[in-house]
Parts: sequence; C-alpha cells; structure tokens
Amino acid sequence: VQLQASGGGLVQAGGSLRLSCETSGRTFSVYSVGWFRQAPGREREFVAGIGWGDGNTRYADSVKGRFTISRDNAKNTVYLEMNSLKPEDTSLYYCAAGQAGWDIVFIRQTAYRYWGQGTQVTVSS
Repeated sequence: VQLQASGGGLVQAGGSLRLSCETSGRTFSVYSVGWFRQAPGREREFVAGIGWGDGNTRYADSVKGRFTISRDNAKNTVYLEMNSLKPEDTSLYYCAAGQAGWDIVFIRQTAYRYWGQGTQVTVSS
C-alpha cells in the first residue's frame, strides 16, 4: 500500500484546509486510516482516524469539533477537513494505514504499517 498526502498550505488563523490521502492497493477498503502530525521539536501525535465498515471515527481532544475525517473507498481516498485552524495546528501532517477489523480505529502509531510522506500545514496568527 502506498499513500500520498496532499492539500497542505499556508492559511490564516480561523481558516480551513482539506487534506487528502490517496492510497493505492485494492484492499484499501479494509484498512484503518489515520492522520498524525509532527511539529518541530515535538513528537508525532495522533490527530484523527477512521475505520472501515460503518466509518467509526476517533479524534484527538485538541481537534474535536474542528476537524472531520472521512473516506471515499471508491476513490481510495481519506480526507481530513480542518476548520477553525489555530497557529498551534501548524505541523507536518502524515496519513497512515493499517489492516484492522471491522470499524477498528488505531491511535497508536505502531499499529499503522504504511505511511505517506507528509504535507505541511502552516497557520499564521
């Protein structure tokens, strides 16, 4: 499975961005997909994840109510809609995929076997 993250950019605080994670591989529909981020000098952290099946989702407390993760299996793509962006959301954002059971969402990075290259999100104040 290969993942390609895109959609990052520079936005003012309060603005919005939509990240896309396009995957290859015919078994994408049975993978749990997550978004992580890493700011300079900080550890990579979980942002949001989505299972396959009924589309179970989980979010970090810091983004709940502002970010929405969704998936389109027909397009092999997972999206992260980010609204009300804050300067502290500035990070390199990665998507990751891992085989999982029905609607399972992983938070641990080690559960994800495949990783994309990252897309930079910068939020100015």
